[in-house]
Amino acid sequence: MMGGMAGLEGMEQPRPRSGSAAARWGLPEGLPGARARSGPPGGDPAARALELVGDPTLDEVRLPSRPESAFTARRLTQSVLLKRWNVSQQLTEHAVLLVSELVGNAVRHTGARTFGLRMLRRRGWIRIEVRDPSRGLPCLMPVHEMDISGRGLFLVDKLSDRWGVDLLPRGKTTWFEMRVIDR
Repeated sequence: MMGGMAGLEGMEQPRPRSGSAAARWGLPEGLPGARARSGPPGGDPAARALELVGDPTLDEVRLPSRPESAFTARRLTQSVLLKRWNVSQQLTEHAVLLVSELVGNAVRHTGARTFGLRMLRRRGWIRIEVRDPSRGLPCLMPVHEMDISGRGLFLVDKLSDRWGVDLLPRGKTTWFEMRVIDR
């Protein structure tokens, strides 16, 4: 479906959230507040992030809308993709960068107190979502060589296979998807 939303030409247009997306991506239903606990305290920092804030593959993880939360989101992404899903190093690095960009946008541009992070996997694909309470749409801007900011969505557009925004009754979810080789 194509539309006339500034900066999102050629992108999937926002659509209401439904349970079908969760089902399609294999998200367990009925697990509110579920948290994975594994590994000894003080071990691997990425595993420690999962232990402290929760598992974004089971339920949305809520993080404070502060710049430091980008570090936590990157660690969670790295831990899940490399250790749990056995995704390649390069794809993991790209996903970590894109998560950082989406979290940065949620922190800088929404005025929210918190944002949500969720990771989904189905055969051949991963999907990472950042949810915030703002209904303001992100805008893909042209990037010029000397620009020092504004490259976030450009990177998301170039490094992911698909990305988009789903408008919600109270906010939006910005997401990206990447093809993976199942091992």
